[in-house]
Amino acid sequence: MQDEQVAWREQQKLAAAGRAAALEADRVAEARQAEALLDGFVRTAGERGLEPHLLSARTLDGRSTYKTHVRGWYLKSDRSVAVGEDGEYYILTVPASLRARFVGADLSPSRARLIVGAGGGDGDPIPLKQLLDRRLEAGARWP
Repeated sequence: MQDEQVAWREQQKLAAAGRAAALEADRVAEARQAEALLDGFVRTAGERGLEPHLLSARTLDGRSTYKTHVRGWYLKSDRSVAVGEDGEYYILTVPASLRARFVGADLSPSRARLIVGAGGGDGDPIPLKQLLDRRLEAGARWP
């Protein structure tokens, strides 16, 4: 009986590791596709003469907004996500910081997903390609 339990646990560990590896492989493949979309957006924005702007980030509680050192284009009208001129994807929420009030907030790129807002509780999920196309169509008239 003890040997059966040990074998069963080992089998479950292997199965879980296999599922985790498959999930990570899916995420990497999705990120590659999203990166290609972002690179295409940056290239097309440059061709159309859309100038990148210095991005701002909002605190997690939404009370304050800080300047950042990243230039790019907002993708949503609420300015919660953007693509940098470097082709990186940024989620524009940061922790509140006294330092950021004076010198600006530091942003780190996030792994882009093909569906923006998937798995989140607020807002509607929207395909990344649709956001990028919508932004390009808006031209310089973006909020």
